[in-house]
Amino acid sequence: MNDMVSPVLRLAGAGLTALALAGCSMGGLMGGGNAAQQQQLQNATATPAAVAAAQTNALPAIATECPPIRVRTGSEAMFYYGSGRTGDPRALQYQGVIDETSRNCVVSNGLITVNMGVVGRVLLGPQGNQSSVNAPIRFAVERDGQAVFSEKYTIPVALTPPARSAEFVKVVENVAIPYLGGETITIWVGFDTKG
Repeated sequence: MNDMVSPVLRLAGAGLTALALAGCSMGGLMGGGNAAQQQQLQNATATPAAVAAAQTNALPAIATECPPIRVRTGSEAMFYYGSGRTGDPRALQYQGVIDETSRNCVVSNGLITVNMGVVGRVLLGPQGNQSSVNAPIRFAVERDGQAVFSEKYTIPVALTPPARSAEFVKVVENVAIPYLGGETITIWVGFDTKG
């Protein structure tokens, strides 16, 4: 009989030990654990720097429909001729072209905030010997046919010999446009050589 009870007691003892160990390991998850540690976590507050870092790393909600960005007709390129010989390809000193445009948007609190950019190039012509050229780029935003933003930027472009062309990039950030939904908004970009 002793031989029969012994294995049963061993099994029961092993089961109780397992339950006791399980209870210990779950204590930290279920609120048992170290009281001082719990108090420390309950009283933890984020520092302003930690909050700022979290906000910076948080991804904003991107608008489902970001307004299109278009190059305004007639402003796709700029040309500079010497000696008043406008239109003569042999007198061309330099030209600028727009290669790419981009934009992204965030909608919040009745505003659509737009970041917009352009990539272009300046190329020297047959008569060109400039080491620096200013590329005048204008960004504009129209909302239901009315201009709500328009700004001209002068972008210096360095041309280092023997190179006869150089790329430029311009990004305009955080342009806030009133947005309720349903408006027709268009972003325009192009060279603005007037005055």
